[in-house]
Amino acid sequence: MNKFLNRFSMFELIIIAMMAALGIATKPVIVPLVHIITGPLYIPGGAIAGGFYMMWIVLGAGIVGKGGTATLIALVQAIMIIVSGAYGTHGIISIVTYTLPGFMVDVLLLVTRSKGDGLMDCFLGGIAANLGGTYLSNLVFFNLPIIPLILSLSSAALSGGLGGIIAFNIIKKFKQFNILGLDG
Repeated sequence: MNKFLNRFSMFELIIIAMMAALGIATKPVIVPLVHIITGPLYIPGGAIAGGFYMMWIVLGAGIVGKGGTATLIALVQAIMIIVSGAYGTHGIISIVTYTLPGFMVDVLLLVTRSKGDGLMDCFLGGIAANLGGTYLSNLVFFNLPIIPLILSLSSAALSGGLGGIIAFNIIKKFKQFNILGLDG
């Protein structure tokens, strides 16, 4: 683990910690608002809201541009949730349910051999993260029937893609204004 972490500069580790914290901080704000719409449709609110709080995983991966970044962001989120006891009572299973979306983004970026800062990388990364998280949450907690599951996964893909597009636009602005030392 130490060898893995040594690949990241202190600045990159701070970015990773910030993205993890922002993902955790936005979740309790976004989910209740989304539940107003998704509750009557029997769609778990996280399927739609997930694209907007998983956006931080995609954003962090695109900013840092190193393999394993998204998984590390998601793992830090899982540890924060377990240690704080906040936002749910999933306990130790949070390690898996929170880490999988980041792992999905890293696998996608490994397969595409990308740094994660392009439009398609962010778009597909958002979809992968939110689909992975939504499907695993369904498997572990909800066990939805097939039709609501398909609706939930479709919503997750749409929301994840939109979150990825938002992440891409933030990365693009960072590059445009040379914020965080990103090349334009």
